[in-house]
Amino acid sequence: MNPNHQLFTMCMILREDKVLLINRPDKLGFPGYIAPGGKVDYPESIVDGAIREVREETGLIVTDIVYKGLAEYCEPKTGLRSMVFNYLATSFEGQLLDNPPEGELLWIDREKAIELPMQDWFKSRFPLFFKQGTFEISSIWDKDNNISIGKTEKHYFESEFEHAKPNR
Repeated sequence: MNPNHQLFTMCMILREDKVLLINRPDKLGFPGYIAPGGKVDYPESIVDGAIREVREETGLIVTDIVYKGLAEYCEPKTGLRSMVFNYLATSFEGQLLDNPPEGELLWIDREKAIELPMQDWFKSRFPLFFKQGTFEISSIWDKDNNISIGKTEKHYFESEFEHAKPNR
């Protein structure tokens, strides 16, 4: 079986202490509240894909965007590896769309957002957007039984690499 790779982005938008989330309806899949994002078009760069997806889904143009980490899901039976590159945007231009294509847009206090209905995988990833450093999550997914059969999670902080600097 030849592996098949899909690249996606997700971008949490933070304004003061509020985040912008999309309330996705059931008919679009992944129902509940989620950050903007979607598929990266070939051959655009990953960060350009994140900026484009935010613009298409919200109307906003992010101007300050920081890479936060990678979440990937592997399905051994199908050979599919989905990689989601996660970003945090702290400044933007433009106005929210009147009729957003992915669902209702909501600015909500960051601390209250976790109480909204959302997919378990997004709820567990949500706090990682606001922690220092970056993260890497790799899950092996049994699609037939809708369960994770393996997971690796790592968090990286700049201070961990201070010891690696050569003495001069």
